[in-house]
Amino acid sequence: MRILIISDIHANLAALEAVLEDAGHFDSAWCLGDLVGYGPDPNECVQRISSLPGLQCIVGNHDAAALRTIDAEAFNPEARQAIYWTQTTLTEASLSFLKQLPEVLKIQDVTLAHGSPRHPVWEYILDTQTAGLSFPHFDTPFCFVGHSHMPVIFNLIHDNGRAKMSVPEIRKQLTLSGRAILNPGSVGQPRDRDPRAAYALFDPEIPAWEYRRVPYDIASVQSRMAAARLPLRHIERLSSGW
Repeated sequence: MRILIISDIHANLAALEAVLEDAGHFDSAWCLGDLVGYGPDPNECVQRISSLPGLQCIVGNHDAAALRTIDAEAFNPEARQAIYWTQTTLTEASLSFLKQLPEVLKIQDVTLAHGSPRHPVWEYILDTQTAGLSFPHFDTPFCFVGHSHMPVIFNLIHDNGRAKMSVPEIRKQLTLSGRAILNPGSVGQPRDRDPRAAYALFDPEIPAWEYRRVPYDIASVQSRMAAARLPLRHIERLSSGW
């Protein structure tokens, strides 16, 4: 069983297509939210993701903002500008798809949440303390999250909530054990100083996790963002992954 794990695509079709080509065959795709926001291709990304085999998908905070279920005023000025553009650009078909996405999904031994299991849409898990506080809020061995755009694994090391943080090696299959919170990083807007698109492959039968990176045509995306008059900060950050 080979499951594609993607998150934070952020309307970046070139990055998404590079990930899909690099991944090769997979039986199912699990998307951890933020299909839209920041990037120039919201409708194309929604359509492409909705067509993936065995899709399981949850809503992210930018998806919710595009739907106006989260107030855009809660975002910083540049993100807010991108949200307003996305709201005017999304088709009815894209809106309909996003509206039916749940905040949390539980699939066998895995819980899916965009931010964290205790605050699915908004909370960032960036440190071991927040990770430790999150473990009581899901009852599966594993929880897959996005939102931070940072590829990382948090392992529970004591029942009292202590967690250990690690960054997985690229293209090395890691056998999972115990309880863990895993983030595949961002497809469309990495923030770990590596501009390549990030994703993971999950084999639930072992269980195993393989973290991957793949380059894509960043300049073409930046050109389309500039043509749409999206914020310069979001355009520039794609080149260096910050």
